[in-house]
Formats: sequence, structure tokens, C-alpha cells
Amino acid sequence: MKRHGRTILTAATAVALSAALAGPALAAAPAHTSGGHDGTRQAVRAAVVGGVPGVVARVQRGHGTWAATAGVGNLETGKPRSTRDHYRVASITKTFVATVVLQLEAEGRLSLDDTVEKWLPGVVHGNGHDGSRITLRQLLNHTSGIFDVTADEDVQRAYFTEDGFYRVRYDTVTPERILGIAMSHEPDFEPGTSWNYSNTNYVLAGMLIEKVTGHPYGDEIRRRIINPLHLEETSVPGTRATLPRPSSRAYSKLARTATGPTYDVTELNPSIAGASGEMISDSADLNRFYSALLRGRLLPPEQLKEMRTTVPTKENEAYGLGLRSYELSCGTTVWGHGGDIHGSHSKALTTADGRHSLALNFNGDWTGDSDAIVEAEFCGK
Repeated sequence: MKRHGRTILTAATAVALSAALAGPALAAAPAHTSGGHDGTRQAVRAAVVGGVPGVVARVQRGHGTWAATAGVGNLETGKPRSTRDHYRVASITKTFVATVVLQLEAEGRLSLDDTVEKWLPGVVHGNGHDGSRITLRQLLNHTSGIFDVTADEDVQRAYFTEDGFYRVRYDTVTPERILGIAMSHEPDFEPGTSWNYSNTNYVLAGMLIEKVTGHPYGDEIRRRIINPLHLEETSVPGTRATLPRPSSRAYSKLARTATGPTYDVTELNPSIAGASGEMISDSADLNRFYSALLRGRLLPPEQLKEMRTTVPTKENEAYGLGLRSYELSCGTTVWGHGGDIHGSHSKALTTADGRHSLALNFNGDWTGDSDAIVEAEFCGK
């Protein structure tokens, strides 16, 4: 889901934030250090100097781990972030969902060339939308042309402004409601002719999983991925509005600008994101997941190849099936996904062999250069 977010900064909060910006606290946990991470440490610190309340980053390389935090997890108390923080991973959820769909293909229960209409008859229709002309593959790689629900002006006013957010933050939103909003708009383009990131695609993918298996997509993610990989800090929260402990507070401007008051947006009902971005995890679990995925522990070779077959999106970036590729400045290509939701910006990436992984989170959604942390870790800058 795109970046999104009750507490206006008090005097005490402003002091805490000013202190964080002036000289961010930095803690490292090098219990099983693998190589130097000075550049990564500096980039983490720079994100806080640039305005992010707090950062957590964790690296897995071979059998070694390294983790660091900077800034604060609570602007009111000044409590630092923890390397074990849980956070909303937002669109990183899409990789989990795509993995389940590809597992179902490997089991012969569906084909990526099936149409949406075959599995979800009558769901994608109206204003030029036609599910009989859209394949499951096009859902997963965002070439369907289906309108992105988060681009709807009413949704933006309701969820991404101060007045709207505090009215609806605990409301439950059904997939059917999300699809109704999306179908009230025309498609972005003819299926298969272009690329545009659309959260609606993955709301449909979640509905598809339930139709094929008879179980909610979250149950299938738990059975097929979370439990086998022992991702004990990872969850599909459904309508639960709180974060598990330990966790930090999440902050947003609830505006299109980086100025103005800062709001605590930690609690929200994530059903507005659903299968496009509702999951919660921590950095250790995300590293374990992406490493296992790229090393072939979750998908047979044919399906992993399909997942890594990409569509160019912009210079040095491409999108596969719920999986992004990034070519870094040093020539290294990393695979994974990012995620943005109210008060949370995350990235989880790994090398093609799954042996070097990085997962990071900002507990603010309006500023910060996470790309600099990625470049520092994988390119030594």
C-alpha cells in the first residue's frame, strides 16, 4: 500500500524529535558480525538526521548477522528503537501472496494464464474493466491495467488526511468494498500493454487464493510459509489494530508535504490494505523469508523462474511476480520488495543466491533515504 496515519507534537515531543535530529542515538548488535558495516551504519544515522524518527536495520550474510538502530521509537518518551521491533511491512505482503499463488500453480491447481473471470466471475467488470481479458500473471506483475484503489480521491481523503484518518482508522473494509471502489473508475490501460502498480491486483490475488483453496489467504500464508520457516514474529493481522511487542510508535504527517505536525498513527485496522499490504513482521523474519525464497526453499525452479521474470518499471528497476529487482550502482542486483503504509516505510532485499540479505524500517512515512542504506550495505558505499 502507498505511504500513508493522533497526537500532535507536544513541547516534550518536539524536544525529543529535535534531539534525535541533532544527534541520533545509534545502537548496534554485532553478536555474530560478518564483515564491516560502517557505511551502512552511517546511512542509518543519516536517515535520522534527515528527519526519520527512528530506524532499524538488520543484515544476514552467510551465518553472520548484524543489526543497528538509530533515533527513537517513541517521540514522547525518547525510548530508542529495538532491533527486535515488529512493524507493518505493507506491500512486502505481496511477495508472500504471490508465493502462495505460485505454489498453487506448482500443485496444478491453477495456471498463471487462467483469466480472473474463470476464478472470480463477475468481480472485475464495469467502466471498461473485463476480467475475461486479464490473466492471473497480469495481476501479479501489475500489467492488468486495473485501477489502483489508493488513487481514488475519496480513499485518499479518508485515509491520508488528519480529519479522515481519525474517523476511519478502526473501520473494517472488505475486499468487495475495495473492488467496488476500483471498478467505479476506468482501467489505466488495456491489459498487458503497460505497467502500473495497483494494490487492487493483490486484493484480487487474496480473493483468488480463497476461491482455489477454500481458506482465507492469511491461513494459507501461515500454513505454507510462516509455519514451515518458523517466522514466529510474522503475522497476518486481519482487523487487529495494534502491533505485537516489542514495537515502536509509527508517525505520519497525514499530508502531502513533509512539513506540519507529526501524528501518531500506530493503531489502525489494516483491512484497508488486505492482501495488498496488511502483514506485520520484524527484520530477522524478513531476511529469513527472502533468503529462503531466493534459495528455492519455497518454490520449485520453474515457479521461481516465473517469479523472477520481470517487466521493466524504471531505470535499474523491474517487477516480477510480487518480487522487485534493483540493479545497484556497483552492478549488484538485489531482489525483494518495499512497503509503505501509515507511519512505516520498509525494505527487504537479498542477493540472487539468497546469501546476503537486508531488512530495514523507518517509523515515519514522509522522509528518509532508504536507498542509501541499501547501496551502503550491498555496494560498500
